[in-house]
Amino acid sequence: MNAPATPDGCSPPTLAGHWLARYRQVRAYTETLAAGLTPEDQTVQSMPDASPAKWHRAHTSWFFEQFVLARFAPGYICFDSRYAFLFNSYYVSLGDRFERPQRGLITRPSASEVGDYRAHVDTAMAALLFNASAAQLDALIPVLALGLHHEQQHQELLLTDILHAFSHNPLHPAVQPGWRWPEPDAGSGGNLSLPAGNYRVGHAGDGFHFDNEAPQHAVWLDDCNIATSLVNQGDWLAFIADGGYATPTLWLSDGWAHARHWQAPLYWRRIDDGWFCLTLGGLREIDPRQPVCHVSYYEADAFARWAGRRLPNEAEWEVAAGTGRLDDAFGQVWQWTASAYSPYPGYRPATGALGEYNGKFMVNQLVLRGSSCITPPDHARASYRNFFYPQQRWQFSGLRLAD
Repeated sequence: MNAPATPDGCSPPTLAGHWLARYRQVRAYTETLAAGLTPEDQTVQSMPDASPAKWHRAHTSWFFEQFVLARFAPGYICFDSRYAFLFNSYYVSLGDRFERPQRGLITRPSASEVGDYRAHVDTAMAALLFNASAAQLDALIPVLALGLHHEQQHQELLLTDILHAFSHNPLHPAVQPGWRWPEPDAGSGGNLSLPAGNYRVGHAGDGFHFDNEAPQHAVWLDDCNIATSLVNQGDWLAFIADGGYATPTLWLSDGWAHARHWQAPLYWRRIDDGWFCLTLGGLREIDPRQPVCHVSYYEADAFARWAGRRLPNEAEWEVAAGTGRLDDAFGQVWQWTASAYSPYPGYRPATGALGEYNGKFMVNQLVLRGSSCITPPDHARASYRNFFYPQQRWQFSGLRLAD
């Protein structure tokens, strides 16, 4: 395959060409996701935990502008100096930021102007890669790779956030008309047994990983069994029918405080005698075969207790996934684990502002493993540590059981 052409029609060297192609691929997919949204859709913010689609598009551009272009492209002129205040997320060391719960009030710049911002950054990134020396490429490629994986995280967030916004619309609009859940594996419903022993978990090797996935280290696991299949919607219907949401002894105290207002997973709707769920493709009838989705850690924990089992910890999950014998380990739903999000032994955050990427969030959150049906496939890996607060359920989160 020929290296992609730069704006002047010339082909950059192979390494630069590879990364330019990768950059363009990721950036174009973000725009594909936003293409079916109206300007009004892109401005709405339905809760403080979510962000407008327009903000995701702008923030990921700011990331490349701040961490790549400002550092590696001499003479780079930013598109609008005010955008650093609007579109910085949580990098406190880089200055003041617009309040996160108020992002839906940013009606200007428009969605179209954000598109112009993205094009400005993309042009500068192409020029930078085309003109970079071998030494400059060695220095900037790790930051570029981080920026691309960061944008893939926001691609997933863009979809989860707009689905939450659409869930408040009585018209039940579709984010992506025609979207369907992927077919689940026809699993056996059995268990994978892991013998007690020392195992190594965490990322190893040369491939990309976030800093929270390292260093690889030894863990001791007792004998355990992990369900090869995910908990499905049929299982959850049985939990509901048995009064799972109305039985306080199944719930952690904090979870019960939230569950008093819940009767089913987020986006489930009781219509006449049936259950329906709002999906990216609109309102769909519940399919008992599909993995249950949009449940919080508290719900997952209560279900496990109701089933007489427990959630696996993240080390058990990673070791089990490494055997290749877990059905739907990737590509259906993120899976809650019983592990608190904390640093691995020997963890060291990056230096400078990029050190704020993961480390400072290692408190009060729980780890999820795997990936979901809206996670870019090349963004998933067994060592990936996703994390959310235990009450949050707008993400594509489900569970598998262990004992």
